[in-house]
Amino acid sequence: MRYRLLGGTGLRVSEVFLGAMLFTELEAARRILDRYGEAGGNVVDTANFYGGGRSESVLGELLEGRRDRFVVATKYTVSRDGGDPNAAGSHRKNLVLSLEESLRRLRTDYIDLYWVNLWDRHTPVEETMRALDDAVRAGKILYAGISDAPAWVVARANTLAEWRGWTPFSAVQVPYSLLNRDVERELLPMAETLGLTVAAWGPLAHGVLSGRFTRPQDGPTGGRVSRESLGARELAVAKAVQEVADELGHSPAQVAIAWTRARSHAVHPIVGASSAAQLEDSVGALGLVLPEEAVRRLEAATDFTLGFPGDFIAAAGPHVFGDAHLRIDPRRVPSGRA
Repeated sequence: MRYRLLGGTGLRVSEVFLGAMLFTELEAARRILDRYGEAGGNVVDTANFYGGGRSESVLGELLEGRRDRFVVATKYTVSRDGGDPNAAGSHRKNLVLSLEESLRRLRTDYIDLYWVNLWDRHTPVEETMRALDDAVRAGKILYAGISDAPAWVVARANTLAEWRGWTPFSAVQVPYSLLNRDVERELLPMAETLGLTVAAWGPLAHGVLSGRFTRPQDGPTGGRVSRESLGARELAVAKAVQEVADELGHSPAQVAIAWTRARSHAVHPIVGASSAAQLEDSVGALGLVLPEEAVRRLEAATDFTLGFPGDFIAAAGPHVFGDAHLRIDPRRVPSGRA
């Protein structure tokens, strides 16, 4: 396991984050966390509503005696009480109350990385950023991030933070997999340009890319996702992942996770697991560097295009910028190749 810096900060975070959404049973979660720590992982990502708060409580118990060795990340915004309009949202009141509840459940006096869970259209971003900065100044959180928000919201929030001397977002959390490449249009280029860490959830697309549906005897017919619910595109991508995995001698999960890492150095896949063995398989993706030919085959199966304005701008060459345009070295590595 290697480490990168969180956004523009000096905090060292592991290449792969551990998702704790399934941390509901103590001993099973202990085995997963222990294996992750043994592999060198140090970021554990949860939220105040996972399992109705059970995930935070289990994680808090598991971190007793080793809290400071881990970067604990949790979230707020999702409703704590459906009947109370102020028990949800990214405003100051919900932040303060949600944070106190998370601190109690996690048995700690500070959160390393506190995420806004998703964009709250009813709360001015200025209020959210100032409230987060106050929590940083109070020592209750160390860094801030935002999940599931438009690129323009993140850029505006960090511009305001820069102008006013507030704590900026250091990271964004987004869905990203071979079956969901939407972030390549705006969010990933924004994060690379602003120097933000990208925590990628769902790298296996709810198990579709794990190999469950490419071998008839292994694919269950029920559950959240079934073979019967998959369309031609999903099956084609899953098949391409399986074929590359067979050729390279790796599991489909490792191939799918390795692809997200190959797209950008900013990306840190969030891997969830229901067992230590499943986690070990996912972490095995760190040793896999996909050949360029394999990357092209995988991406061809996704049938993805940037759309406007991405495709339009990419097509602007010498006829727009002159012949010298071809001799200009880019400021950064374009999204798509780390």
